[in-house]
Amino acid sequence: MLRGNSGAGKSTIARRVRSRLTGCVAWVEQDYVRRVVLHEHDVPDGLNIGLISQTVRYALDHECDVILEGILYAARYAEMLRALRDDHRGRTLWYWFDISFEETLRRHATRPQSQEFGADAMRHWYRARDPLPFATETLVPEAWTVDQTVDRISSDMQSGFSPRPVLEPARYIDGR
Repeated sequence: MLRGNSGAGKSTIARRVRSRLTGCVAWVEQDYVRRVVLHEHDVPDGLNIGLISQTVRYALDHECDVILEGILYAARYAEMLRALRDDHRGRTLWYWFDISFEETLRRHATRPQSQEFGADAMRHWYRARDPLPFATETLVPEAWTVDQTVDRISSDMQSGFSPRPVLEPARYIDGR
């Protein structure tokens, strides 16, 4: 699970982590499902929430690894994410991209979507932190390079690292 603000680098990391894995690896992008498949804005109770859940479940049921990434606001997606975690037989690794607004703007300028939306929209969407109430998320600091982030996630996957879910508001593990 890769969560964070627009322009944080989630898709870049998902693509690179996926390239290191073998076998069936489903990459489920919230933005693709929401914007391209459904042509939907991110709204409470949006259709994308159910379609993301079904897509992830289908891949898991067919023994694929899944990389789910997106902004995935806790207020809108926590119930679905908790259900996915609870129903999944394997480990779930959680990451929050802890990237400043200024850095997300800088990174956004290098993306193809840079002409589709700008700083005003990104400011409206931005959350400094958006903890899930049931998961411990590893912070990915903006100082980490793409390689450092991919190495950390790959290492966590190989080592069996899996933060224990908590019932109180989420704690963050400092990624340093």
